[in-house]
Amino acid sequence: MTTDIPAARRPRSLAARIGRIAFLVVAALVVIAVAAAFFLTWTIQRSFPQTSGELALKGLEKSVTVQRDDRGIPTITASTAEDLLFTQGFVHAQDRFFEMDFRRHVTSGRVAEMFGASQVGTDKFLRTLGWRTVAEQEVEALDETTLGYYQAYADGVNAYLSSRSGAELSLEYAVLGMQNPDYRPEPWEPADSVAWLKAMAWDLRTNIEDETDRALLAARLVDAGDTAEQTGELVKKLYPDYPFDKNPIIVPEISPVDPVATDAVPASFSTGGEAEITDALRTVEWHEADSVIEAASMLLGGAGEGIGSNSWVVSGDLTESGMPLLANDPHLGAALPSVWYQVQLKCRKVSEACPFDVGGFSFSGMPGVVIGHNAKIAWGFTNLTTDVADLYVEKIDGDSYWRDGALVPLEIEKDVIKVAGGDDVPLTIRRTAHGPIISGLADDFTAISEDPVVGDADAALPLAGAPEIPSGDTAVSLRWTALDPGTTSSALFAMNMAEDFEGFRRAASLFDVPAQNLIYADLEGNIGYQAPGRLPVRGAGDGTLPQPGWDSSYDWQGFIPFDELPVWYNPREGYIVTANNAIVGDDYDYFLSKDWDYGYRAARIAHLIERRAAAAPLTAQDMRDIQMDDEMWIGKQLAAAMDAVPVERTGPKAAVDLLRTWDVQNAPDSPAAAYANVLWSNLVHNLFIDREVSMPVGDQGRLFTVVGQMLEDPADPLWQNARLGVDDMESMLALSADQAYDELAELQGEDVTAWRWGDLHALSLTHSTLGTSGIAPIEMLFNRGPYPVGGGASVVNATGWRLGESYATVTVPSMRMVIDLDDFDASTWNHLTGASGHAFNSHYTDQTGDWAKGIQKPWAFSTKAVQKAAVDRLVLTPAG
Repeated sequence: MTTDIPAARRPRSLAARIGRIAFLVVAALVVIAVAAAFFLTWTIQRSFPQTSGELALKGLEKSVTVQRDDRGIPTITASTAEDLLFTQGFVHAQDRFFEMDFRRHVTSGRVAEMFGASQVGTDKFLRTLGWRTVAEQEVEALDETTLGYYQAYADGVNAYLSSRSGAELSLEYAVLGMQNPDYRPEPWEPADSVAWLKAMAWDLRTNIEDETDRALLAARLVDAGDTAEQTGELVKKLYPDYPFDKNPIIVPEISPVDPVATDAVPASFSTGGEAEITDALRTVEWHEADSVIEAASMLLGGAGEGIGSNSWVVSGDLTESGMPLLANDPHLGAALPSVWYQVQLKCRKVSEACPFDVGGFSFSGMPGVVIGHNAKIAWGFTNLTTDVADLYVEKIDGDSYWRDGALVPLEIEKDVIKVAGGDDVPLTIRRTAHGPIISGLADDFTAISEDPVVGDADAALPLAGAPEIPSGDTAVSLRWTALDPGTTSSALFAMNMAEDFEGFRRAASLFDVPAQNLIYADLEGNIGYQAPGRLPVRGAGDGTLPQPGWDSSYDWQGFIPFDELPVWYNPREGYIVTANNAIVGDDYDYFLSKDWDYGYRAARIAHLIERRAAAAPLTAQDMRDIQMDDEMWIGKQLAAAMDAVPVERTGPKAAVDLLRTWDVQNAPDSPAAAYANVLWSNLVHNLFIDREVSMPVGDQGRLFTVVGQMLEDPADPLWQNARLGVDDMESMLALSADQAYDELAELQGEDVTAWRWGDLHALSLTHSTLGTSGIAPIEMLFNRGPYPVGGGASVVNATGWRLGESYATVTVPSMRMVIDLDDFDASTWNHLTGASGHAFNSHYTDQTGDWAKGIQKPWAFSTKAVQKAAVDRLVLTPAG
């Protein structure tokens, strides 16, 4: 009898059994991975908007057409103004609602409701500033028509919210829901839109950083034993006057123009007089900003180095077409998605009842167009850089503060901050006649209150021991134009509808905060400039240092009347350039600021316009080429200075030799640009940071002026640095050159020909919230890059970086446009990311590659061209 087991029933070997188990495990993992991929894909794509077909919506009066081109940019055509703005709200929500929702939580100081306890400090600061309260006051003061526009926009946003929720709105809500499952977006309100203007004003707040840095530096110098005179001299040296002899001003000669009609500015917001002072989630370690000032700037990627803008307009006398060309590239913090949203708003029949035929860049969350053109005029913005905010040192006694020898009650408000996953946090807000008390909420302002100086930059007065100063605790308050109700929320619509320079100036008279340089061109061939804004008339001080709050003679006395603000119309030069440089000379009747950008971008732009116009009539391509100019002004002086240093003292000769043939362009593939910028960084660090009393280095344009003057004066005492054992200019340059080589060799290798500025200076696009969650898989979903870029700080192609921190790009030309008044359809446009805020949507970052290379594309404006360019067509109809 056989004992053989049939082959089919023999036991498998151990190896075979293990192999089968492994196969099953792998198969299961593959199934799980595929299922997860399908789930993730479904989760991602279900938030993508419907862009074609037909959709019925409650709230519409008549049908509306939304045509999108191959970049997803919408042109909205409607029969009524209300339907038009309703649809703009709907489309903004389709593409960018999470961005809008996050912004309104920031502007109202409610970020902790979304992201937990890590953001309580941000909320305390922003709630104390009171942006949302001021926005609500502005909404209450709107005329019936303008309020109707904002309400129509809000209704459009809410129409979108009524049809979707959670992950159907965006992928961000799916992630947020894992840790904050109870969160639900609230309906949109007009004040949500208006409050965004306060966030813009904050990021364009001009010289608060300079005033703060000067105050902290003056206190450090006094504590180190310097006299008040020595302190004043050094502060003035580090913050020199604008170089009027080298760089241009915007308005060399104010043009005579007719006064703006008196009904253009509502009486309650007149610029001629003083306005009344107004009143973590459980398991994920969400990013907490290093300071509340940084957190408050999260919306635009952070204020600081490079925040500014370029704009210029040339008349037809200088152009090939005989018509004006207008160029603009606002410089803001790098943000994903971009702060801008391109859109066109068109009434089927333009009339008084439906007056829109406009295209350009809008803000998601805001109705209308901010920068662009309508059928008759074009306009652009740059930051005015005037001083519109002052710090006041207050003396506090209990619930009162000293003012002109008497105690005055503080205005005190109790509030509560709600925290996702945590307990409510009480907040007490205190205000003086100047504004909210902000010390105790931000490190720098708190440091000023603990060791205060007051006065002007050349006459700092330490408080310690001064007998005339009242007793009591010290605090710091903020006086800022954006904390008074204003009219900018009306100005945007007035600009969209303006038909000539008079209408443009009438709109400008409403554009009070943030104050901007406004340039203009029209189909009649005119070009112009207008400085708008609520610009304070100061009392005893100039605002360069904190002012003594106990003395009312230092209060603001009112505001400069609009008709006395600088204006320039059809200048004989044939062009106007604004790049945050000084607006007027020192002979202007009013004090505007001492903290202008130092004018290197403006000088370079003006030079290129003149040089190219002398060779041939200017074209739109010339304008685009100028926008991408990478010349580093200080690089010329650095190269010349290094050429004078003996070779045996400069370390590896091959690195220094790069500078001898460098064209001074910060091109992304340039080894010389990489070395020059690293040399510059090390030189600045050795001169100003690594010494007994460190000095501020936050504005590279200012440092171009300071170091430029030092390079012409080898005997300047700042060349000496005992901590480094350096006692002359040559030694300082040689040390910095050595350090630069060592740093670059470690970062990019010892072969100097392989160094690349673009890789060192690359731009990484980081999602405003989840991009810094601290969880790598989540960050990978939303962040993009890095992208090698050229340019640099105080370069026309203004890709800013932070000295002493990193060479990475942090501020950018957030968009670029060149408007051709000869043919609007030939005007070209580009912005940092894309139309969509949805990660993995084809329009999430589809413009970034072109942006990095400076490539702009035409954008159809005429009805025929829009129809030809459309790839998607969505028709919205009234429900029922």
